[in-house]
Amino acid sequence: MTIDYESQRNWEPQTQAVRGATVRSQFDETSEALFLNSGYVYKTAEEAEAAFNQDIDRFVYSRFGNPTVAMFEKRLALLEGAEECRAMGSGMAAVFAALASHLSAGDRLVASRALFGSCQYICEELLPRYGITTELVDGKNIEEWKTALSKPAQAVFIESPSNPGLEIIDVQAVCDLAHNAGATVFVDNVFATPVLQRPMDFGADVIIYSATKHIDGQGRCLGGAVLGTKSFIEDTVTPFIRHTGPALSPFNAWVLLKGLETLELRVDRHCDSAKTIATHLSTKNGITRLLYPELDSHPQHELAMQQMKRGGTVVAFELDGGKERTFDFLNKLEIIDISNNLGDAKSLICHPATTTHQRLSDEDKARVGLTPGFVRLSVGLEAVDDLVRDLDQALG
Repeated sequence: MTIDYESQRNWEPQTQAVRGATVRSQFDETSEALFLNSGYVYKTAEEAEAAFNQDIDRFVYSRFGNPTVAMFEKRLALLEGAEECRAMGSGMAAVFAALASHLSAGDRLVASRALFGSCQYICEELLPRYGITTELVDGKNIEEWKTALSKPAQAVFIESPSNPGLEIIDVQAVCDLAHNAGATVFVDNVFATPVLQRPMDFGADVIIYSATKHIDGQGRCLGGAVLGTKSFIEDTVTPFIRHTGPALSPFNAWVLLKGLETLELRVDRHCDSAKTIATHLSTKNGITRLLYPELDSHPQHELAMQQMKRGGTVVAFELDGGKERTFDFLNKLEIIDISNNLGDAKSLICHPATTTHQRLSDEDKARVGLTPGFVRLSVGLEAVDDLVRDLDQALG
């Protein structure tokens, strides 16, 4: 079956999310088919040879490609406005594959300092083992970007909003500086999702997702994705993942496909509740700092609203009284679960300094605002009044 993807690019996002890239088998099923096979057979030895020579376009092994995985890749690419996408087994597999496939010994990477803990590990500790130099900057400070990118670089890596401090980076300004320095710009768009922000509209070259988060949205499976130009995905990323094996399972791809169908509806509801909760918490005693991009109080509110449609699904705040007081608050929550995941139908809260970012030094935690009283709340789909009451009773 031949799909007219160019025609589907003209569809509205809601239609793309439900019908984009759907390929039906000979049984004409309504839901996308789940192909759980690892391999494929050939009618002749000559056909197998042609397939491995890439003289013909067909599936040869599910580590390289699979019909269910391919549907997910194509559909996400339509939603993102990207030419191509490759899916992987987790978000961190996607981050590493995107950067490692592009960078070589002697290259230079410039990244924002406010990164998810494992992303910072890749940038600061793993890539330097292979002769790649990494420089971290304050992502909010355009002058630091100008200084760092006044000399050649091969890659720039940013999160906006950042995890967990919800820092907003001026994507357009950084992309302009990066391209002048010869760098390819990689953006982790997990917190915003393609529903709220499309960084390619501001000049970004490569977009990375942990599909485990909002794309699945119900805490069921792991997945990751890298999106970019056809040449970058096919010539740079695909050979890397083909030979290193971070394949996404067909079952997980099928779950993620179903997640895309409701992504916009869920994110919209998440955002409504997150703004309500952030507004409520801003009035509470004992909270010394509250961050939500859609509120005027966010230090980069104006920039956030230029780049994003809504404020997102995460609220971050700091309680007075340090770690002991914060743990007491977390332990008193009755509806909201303590968990390091986010983007779930269930509201989840974590203490980054002792979980997702525990490996950072005290100095590095302080530099990105991860104090002992700082928490990250991923707002779910429960009734917002119940969530507010739960927060209030835990705050005492």
